[in-house]
Amino acid sequence: MRVAIFGTGYVGLVTGTCLAEVGHDVVCVDIDQAKVDGLGQGIIPIYEPGLEPMVKANHAAGRLAFTTEAASAIAHGQVVFIAVGTPPDEDGSADLQYVLAVARTIGRHLAQPAVVVNKSTVPVGTADKVRAAIAAELAARGVEIAFDVVSNPEFLKEGDAVADCMRPDRIVIGADNPDAVAVLRRLYAPFNRNRDRVVEMDVRSAELTKYAANAMLATKISFMNEIANIAERVGADIEQVRQGIGSDPRIGWHFIYPGAGYGGSCFPKDVQALARTAAQHGHQAQLLNAVEAVNDGQKGHLFELIQRHYDRGEDEGVRGKTFAVWGLAFKPNTDDMRAAPSRRLLAQLWEAGATVRVFDPEAMHEARRVFGERADLVFCETAYEALEGADALAVITEWKQFRSPDFARLRQTLGDAVVFDGRNIYDPQEIEAAGLAYYGIGRGRSLHA
Repeated sequence: MRVAIFGTGYVGLVTGTCLAEVGHDVVCVDIDQAKVDGLGQGIIPIYEPGLEPMVKANHAAGRLAFTTEAASAIAHGQVVFIAVGTPPDEDGSADLQYVLAVARTIGRHLAQPAVVVNKSTVPVGTADKVRAAIAAELAARGVEIAFDVVSNPEFLKEGDAVADCMRPDRIVIGADNPDAVAVLRRLYAPFNRNRDRVVEMDVRSAELTKYAANAMLATKISFMNEIANIAERVGADIEQVRQGIGSDPRIGWHFIYPGAGYGGSCFPKDVQALARTAAQHGHQAQLLNAVEAVNDGQKGHLFELIQRHYDRGEDEGVRGKTFAVWGLAFKPNTDDMRAAPSRRLLAQLWEAGATVRVFDPEAMHEARRVFGERADLVFCETAYEALEGADALAVITEWKQFRSPDFARLRQTLGDAVVFDGRNIYDPQEIEAAGLAYYGIGRGRSLHA
């Protein structure tokens, strides 16, 4: 099938590439000419494992093209995806200006029947707004062209997006017209060969499904962080608690790892947007508001542990210290630092008068863009280089390469011989045996007064 996709971010680029991979003819549209030129040359603007070779292969095969020409892309597409950003507005609601701008563009150039697919994460009722925007442009042109608007939310995890797209758990299709569902079923047929993954529903239910899924996962994370904070105060070990409850099949093992808080583009903005949608309809979503409040507080907890170790009042113990920080991205296998806990930690360390030496396997370029050059920030080429001249180590992203460091080397290198583990990836006893003080999330202070 012929497909046009507006937007070449995580969702648009991954979706377009995977559809091309299974044989569809895909054109991706973006307003950034430099980005489009780069994609045509195989330069990928995001880090996503497995994406770059797939983009290059499908572009070379002629199944995947990139353009800034909206009119030609719309003329090409039997199915037209809207996969542009919906950043949070000042009040936390989703900003639909980019989605509706694409809708108006479709209306200005549509010349044959098409199925328009909302792939962006959007509030309930957005499909109606998209439909109205397209219809208004068609009316202004004085033409009548049949089109459908379908909600087809994405469920891609950054770091696993290609695998999620090629082997989806479910394909949610929200539509009012059975013919539009049939078109989407044909489009996704290559992903349904061993079983039917399509879940059909009405448009508004599909729109709410995406927010509900992210809010549920965010709730599990904030709940575990709340329990971790209780464990720390009562002298329990949250890792043992996690194993105790994870073995319950009603709870399961996913998303019950305590840590320094969730980040990225999805959970923070989607929880806020869903709560804002509820408020607009006269309902105060107390649980969602609490989920976000717990997460916001959790991002400052690692610094609280640092203060506890160096407590001399008014951050005097932290002032003048140098901290090695391993990990800047909000999660492994991505370079995404949006709402990352590392940003809060670095800001707190700087405010307290500390110097920071940072390393992340993929997010260094993004970190330079975010933080710029400053005297109290040193960008390092390796994890061990970040330890040079440092008093303490803080781990805030659970990259695999950080999981088994040489603890004896850490003990010899770190001036104050202390590790702040923001993701609970280390065994406290192993660190203690190496002569290091250890602080984890929900595990408390395990050694050395």
